[in-house]
Amino acid sequence: MTMQKIKVGIVGSAGYTGGELLRVLIYHPNVEIVFANSASNAGNKLSDVHNDLFGDTEMTFSSDFHSDIDVLFLCVGHGDARKFLEANPVDAKVKIIDLSQDFRLKSNTAYQGKDFVYGLPELNKKEIITAQYIANPGCFATNIQLALLPLASKGLLPDQIHVNATTGSTGAGQKPTLTTHFSWRNNNLSAYKSFDHQHLQEISESLNQLQPGFLADDEAGSLMQRAADKINFIPQRGDFPRGIFSAIYVDSDLSEGEAYDLYNNYYAEHPFTHVSKANIDLKQVVNTNKSIIHIEKHGNKLLILNATDNLLKGASGQAVQNMNLLFGLDERAGLNLKSVGF
Repeated sequence: MTMQKIKVGIVGSAGYTGGELLRVLIYHPNVEIVFANSASNAGNKLSDVHNDLFGDTEMTFSSDFHSDIDVLFLCVGHGDARKFLEANPVDAKVKIIDLSQDFRLKSNTAYQGKDFVYGLPELNKKEIITAQYIANPGCFATNIQLALLPLASKGLLPDQIHVNATTGSTGAGQKPTLTTHFSWRNNNLSAYKSFDHQHLQEISESLNQLQPGFLADDEAGSLMQRAADKINFIPQRGDFPRGIFSAIYVDSDLSEGEAYDLYNNYYAEHPFTHVSKANIDLKQVVNTNKSIIHIEKHGNKLLILNATDNLLKGASGQAVQNMNLLFGLDERAGLNLKSVGF
């Protein structure tokens, strides 16, 4: 018996995350793309904007929006998802996957009398399966959480976590800025938002979910202040287009072997997160929905390295992974993507 295809609508389909979503869903065996909304590109072919789709589809962008779909992806800017939903009510039967940050924090989850579920499958798979609305995690947040969740699951996170993570230029979005154009970014490296990156908030809420008490109580200050008190995060801009590579270290009494056992056991039922005994590099994950983790023990320090693709596991690939879970599909459906290799 052939399964009826999932009818998909995409709002904000001309940006980087919208383009990646289209690239995956065009070949997803269980999906029919009903509309790819972009008011500024209405009538133009998808491949006029996303030229990597040339030869894959003749579909055009549309200014249309309607609820005759099964799931709506919101690939809009931060702050714009909530505005869009307020201006364009969505039928209650339609599932929503939001790729902005508008509904990620526990204080901002409510919509139409229901809450958005934080869409990190390695943390909330059971809740995602039965959800109506999904808040897709941020790219840095996904990478860093995956590196730390196993420790939190056993209450082993110490009081101080040290994170250095470098992201590609696509993490800043499609609109050119002073720090994304080629002549500035090429052969360059810089730090930004040190100790107060916005993703610290969702990271800390997830860690506190697994290790209650990791965050100080609300009276100790804002969520950002409480998160920054525990997680020393230095984000960096790399001179490459896509991917995130993080180096995280914590004090730990675990041996290296015990740490590998913990991580392998935690991720045994999660098909996209892998633990490697060999050292890792970013090219292993670019163009895939994978997270590859490597662990080393140095004295009392546990070093955790993690590599992910910010546009896939950090955004659109994870959104499709969540869609698969929402509709009872194999979690890996449509996501058999290959790395760029050399």
